[in-house]
Amino acid sequence: MGRHGWTSGARRWRLTAILGVGAAVLALAVTLLNTLPGNGAGTDGTSRDGDKVHGTPTTTPDAETPEVGWGFTHTQFSADEGSSAATERVEGMLADAGGLPQIQHIMGWGSDNPEPVKGRYDFEDMDRRVDFIRASGGTPVVTLCCAPDWMKGGKAGVGNTDWSQSALETAPEPAHFKDFAALAATVAKRYPDVRHFIVWNEFKGFWNDAEARWDYEGYTQLYNLVYKALKKVNPEIMVGGPYLSMDSVDPRSEDASPTFKGAWGAMDRRILDAFAYWNKNKAGADFVVVDGSSYTNDDEMLPGEFAATDKFTAVSTWVRQQTGDLPLWWAEYYVEPADGNDEREGWSEPRRVAVQAAGLIALAKGGTTSAFYWNPENEKGTDCAGCLWTPTSGKNGGRKLPMFDLVSRFGAAFPPGTAYQTVPVAADDVPNVRVLATDKTVLVVNTLNRQISAKVDGKRFEMQAYEVKWLSR
Repeated sequence: MGRHGWTSGARRWRLTAILGVGAAVLALAVTLLNTLPGNGAGTDGTSRDGDKVHGTPTTTPDAETPEVGWGFTHTQFSADEGSSAATERVEGMLADAGGLPQIQHIMGWGSDNPEPVKGRYDFEDMDRRVDFIRASGGTPVVTLCCAPDWMKGGKAGVGNTDWSQSALETAPEPAHFKDFAALAATVAKRYPDVRHFIVWNEFKGFWNDAEARWDYEGYTQLYNLVYKALKKVNPEIMVGGPYLSMDSVDPRSEDASPTFKGAWGAMDRRILDAFAYWNKNKAGADFVVVDGSSYTNDDEMLPGEFAATDKFTAVSTWVRQQTGDLPLWWAEYYVEPADGNDEREGWSEPRRVAVQAAGLIALAKGGTTSAFYWNPENEKGTDCAGCLWTPTSGKNGGRKLPMFDLVSRFGAAFPPGTAYQTVPVAADDVPNVRVLATDKTVLVVNTLNRQISAKVDGKRFEMQAYEVKWLSR
């Protein structure tokens, strides 16, 4: 799901050749090789002290609450690298917006292999991302995905990481579940100011081919080991899962749920089964995490792109009912189908922002309190469809884009604990607008690609095509 960067963009360490002259030097080289961890696997650039505290931990805004609000996820390219003027511009922009919560994965999506050999660590990329989140005043969230190659049947050693999509989407082997939990504990010790951890990503690699269903038993076993390992590091750490993609299908599909459906389609019953098992057998959870799109697996937006976002409300309501109202997070949410290259660049920016705003409204109405926009950053250039800011490669980069205004303003206006209010909307305008309101703010979205005159909360005003308007009360 999403615009995933399968190559980390990190440097690739090369093995240092050991050259010598004479039998004594050669014997020494052989001895050193045989005593390296991982049976001689390359360890250039790694360290044994992965759990050493990095940098200067900060007091994050949401260190003591499982609800962190509305933020974004760092992807393959982000504002931690590039021109110093551009990266500092983004840091300041985020800080001025109140420090949005930010997700970073431990491997992939901008991070190199954190443990290329068992017991030898490389957190250079993670360190840089965490430093950026700290500098921008945000709450750091770590997604514990993906797994080093040696945990999933691959080859250990610096330079041996397989960055293909199929490799990155491979889960750890059960024999290495404890090793992955130990890696999670190492990450928690290295960044003690990170208090929110998500276990894995979209059940990647947890598919049971023999039974054509999700391997929810395997995922739950991994989740429980990680949960306990993190709580042992610090009982105040908060952990969430299962990060299932809440897929919907055509109601006529054999995988369609006969009971959980709407105008937007029907839920995939296999997803519901997986969620139910995790929910019943989890060791614990401080919040629950899902992700998904408003459209079906066939990229159908039923009955249209705005109405399809009603799925977010329905799924959010259902999840909270199942978990006894655990705080609900959406780690990713999508309203625009991707093309064959997993790009979402077909819509105009006004249309994209409007449908995204409708999606956020739908999430909030279902009881979601934290959600993360998957930020599709480009490495270079000036154009960046759907991005929060322009690429930071040049000194003039890092300029805010329309999606930044939406995400940051939504987060400031509707933080966790918001008491929403119903406001009157003229009958003729009900089909054309989406509205979310508090006692101070009203967000109105024009769902039409034309100018309209709308009357909301007793006020009549003009709205341009796909306009997103903020009203003060």
